[in-house]
Amino acid sequence: MGDIVLRRRLEPTVQVDIFEVILDGAGLMSSLFTDGEEALAQLGLAAVDAHTIDVAVGGLGLGYTARTALQDERVRSLRVIDTVEPVIDWHRRDLIPGGRELSGDPRCRLVHGDFFELVAHDPPMLTGDAPELFDALLVDIDHSPQHLLDPSHAGFYTPVGLRQLARHLHPGGVFALWSNDAPDDDFVDALDTAFTSATAQVVTFWNFLIDADTHSTIYVAVDPSS
Repeated sequence: MGDIVLRRRLEPTVQVDIFEVILDGAGLMSSLFTDGEEALAQLGLAAVDAHTIDVAVGGLGLGYTARTALQDERVRSLRVIDTVEPVIDWHRRDLIPGGRELSGDPRCRLVHGDFFELVAHDPPMLTGDAPELFDALLVDIDHSPQHLLDPSHAGFYTPVGLRQLARHLHPGGVFALWSNDAPDDDFVDALDTAFTSATAQVVTFWNFLIDADTHSTIYVAVDPSS
């Protein structure tokens, strides 16, 4: 991954400060529209049938998925994994609104690491006080299963990669993925090889900048096969 910076600017249409993560000069994420990131946690955790939940999030970004997950009172532990150490530092130094909500919550740990490399190995994925298996894995790293930030991520989205991911979940656990593209039937088929059920749910929100709806997709796969 290339150069990554945090930018704060005034959005003139609404006269509010927004925060943007810029990767190699291109916008990666923004605090202006966060519906998709929040829906990833909401839809993913809604599919978990458990009284207490251990969660891992792949991709920290501006923290909206992780903070939304912590709103679920069942969550007893949350591990947020990001490969870019400056992103973690932004939160710990409270340079991002709500950063202290994560770094200051005793349930949450911010972990510097490559999520894709970690899940490619057998459990446990993390060491220390982290759970060996998780009830939910929420991932928001690439733009979609077809539009990757790095070509090395491609194996994760294959049936083999997804079956390996499922090994890190408790029986009945949930994998949820954010995508900026429309639902991909081929990826749902790949999910079906590793999980007993998989759906692609479209999240729609009004984008006032273009005066039209904007869509993203949340994939939710439940109950890893043995």
